Amino acid sequence: MSTALFDLSDQYEQMLQRGIGLSGEDRQFFIEGRVNDLKTQLPFSPKRILDFGCGTGEASAYLAKVFPKADVVGVDTALPALAFAERHYGSQRVSFQAVPDLTGEGEFDLCYVNGVFHHIPPADRLEAVRYVFRALAPGGNFALFENNPWNPGTRMVMKRIPFDHDAIVLTAPEVRRLVRQGGFTADRPARFLFYFPNMLRFLRPAETRLVHLPLGAQYYVLARKGAANSQVSN
Repeated sequence: MSTALFDLSDQYEQMLQRGIGLSGEDRQFFIEGRVNDLKTQLPFSPKRILDFGCGTGEASAYLAKVFPKADVVGVDTALPALAFAERHYGSQRVSFQAVPDLTGEGEFDLCYVNGVFHHIPPADRLEAVRYVFRALAPGGNFALFENNPWNPGTRMVMKRIPFDHDAIVLTAPEVRRLVRQGGFTADRPARFLFYFPNMLRFLRPAETRLVHLPLGAQYYVLARKGAANSQVSN
């Protein structure tokens, strides 16, 4: 969610594609894969969704499409990205604002986060989790997606993306510990996605049986704010 990341917003898509193009796919393919899998894991359909680190807004728009009864609020620290997102994706159900401007607490049923935490300095990550915790209603779900450092292809992709050069990646066990420290219940195993590139797409139907094998290009931890979780651990 670095401001510098999107100060170069005109070049962002080109820089990102330089990396993920190795898979033979574009950014929308990965957005759809993440959100579609997440939908199968949610215990209820959310009415208000927070897209934390929304960037230029593509995922916010897709979340609104997949959850047609939900309002989506995208937040980021980068004002140029938010302006772009508002111009291209803002609507009656999709809005964008700066991170500090989200002042309400307990308003959201779901928080979606993708590829943000490896850009947050480790010392600041717990406060980011607590920000999400405060924003969610009791029983709300926190879906934290990250690049899988155990996948060699992921490492190769990140090396090709200029704005990932300073990234400090997190493993799935690290994410589970982090969200628990921030007050969440995380009793499900992480789910791993995106095993096969486009040239091996005929194998993709098997991916639904591989989600707990820690070799997919990305993974996510789905955590929950329990109704009794009023205290956040230190």
